Amino acid sequence: MNNTTIEYADFAEYDRRQRGIERHLVAAFLGGLAVGIVGALVSGRAPGWIDHLYEPYAYLALALAVGATATGFGWALVTTFLAAVSTLVAAMGTGAVRGDLALADLGGGGAAGLNWVLALLVGLGLLAYVTRRDDGWGDLAAGGVGAALIADVVDRATPGLIGVQGSFWPGPALLVGVLSVAVVLALRRNARSRLRALALSTLFSVLFTAWLAVFVTGWLPALA
Repeated sequence: MNNTTIEYADFAEYDRRQRGIERHLVAAFLGGLAVGIVGALVSGRAPGWIDHLYEPYAYLALALAVGATATGFGWALVTTFLAAVSTLVAAMGTGAVRGDLALADLGGGGAAGLNWVLALLVGLGLLAYVTRRDDGWGDLAAGGVGAALIADVVDRATPGLIGVQGSFWPGPALLVGVLSVAVVLALRRNARSRLRALALSTLFSVLFTAWLAVFVTGWLPALA
């Protein structure tokens, strides 16, 4: 009787886990569709500050949420990829219906840009999953997430850099910067981990920004 009870409990736990995975897959797919459709609808029609905040940060937020709530590293990879693909497909489909589909708008460089967007979203999702660890790897992953967000803000707000957008500074840039710090803090569970993650975010952001500035100014002619 005891063995039967234990086996039933194990089966029930397995069933709950499988149902949770199924719900997560569906949620990732539907979330991607919703984010992509809304993004395509507001693009070019909403006030400029809304465009700056929604793209790309709504997509990045979706990837982070999906990755952080996955049940395993493999499922984080699958669900983040599913969310990213459904987002792009929904955006392209909505844009086609509106008659203003442009791959360059979605990826910043046609098909190659779309591949980069997919890689970025999936990478952020995997980092978000790793932040669930309570050790140094979790701090490193949270620092990487914060650095990716902050570096994008710096790139879009600093004159002379690749992705500069004049209207992005100061309002949207400051808001996203504050939210990026809040995301890093939310991903860690104690004060020491939060301080380490913030320090790593700052270090990575400074290094990336310095490299980008050197690249743009032509100090690396072999890469320019």
